[in-house]
Amino acid sequence: MKSFTLVILSFLLLMTISVIGQKKIAYTQLDKNKLPADIMYKGDIKSAVKWTDQLGEHILITTETGIFNSGNEDERNAELYAMQYHINKNTSTQSWKVTDYVKNCSVDLEASFVKNSLEITDLNQDGIAEVWLVYTTVCHGDVSPSDLKIIMVEDTKKYGMRGQTRIKLSANEYLGGEYKFDNAFKDGPASFRNFAMSKWKKHMNQ
Repeated sequence: MKSFTLVILSFLLLMTISVIGQKKIAYTQLDKNKLPADIMYKGDIKSAVKWTDQLGEHILITTETGIFNSGNEDERNAELYAMQYHINKNTSTQSWKVTDYVKNCSVDLEASFVKNSLEITDLNQDGIAEVWLVYTTVCHGDVSPSDLKIIMVEDTKKYGMRGQTRIKLSANEYLGGEYKFDNAFKDGPASFRNFAMSKWKKHMNQ
């Protein structure tokens, strides 16, 4: 009996260490047709998730407009948005909003979130969620890198990592892939920068 108990305790300890090591915050996917009525947005919802941290209950939605005409038939626009809401009883209060776009483009354009790139972490283990967004924007008429951006928001503080995707020109030649951290990332915890760099490597190839 003692041996069995020790096995169970060891398993629970390993599970606890695993969860701490991952430093992820659990979230649930939401039906975009069942969002609170006071949450307003533009475009088509790409993700809608809900979680709870030390600050309370939150909902995040990301949306894309797709390509639309800017008024001049030769120039088109595309926009994307991310918005986090704090949920208190039946009221949704916007905590922050990220907006980016491509405007007046007469060639190929795109403003879109990278598929399966959304993550919610607590890397510094302060009980407050860090929301990670990865997206690309581009207006070009040739084979060239897109602008790639990683935006992380903790509470209402935003961190930015910006650069270009990487494209393969030949067997041993690449173009793009460079990035720069903003001051928030530079001055922030090393764990934030390390995680951002791992996401960049994962998503930079075009």
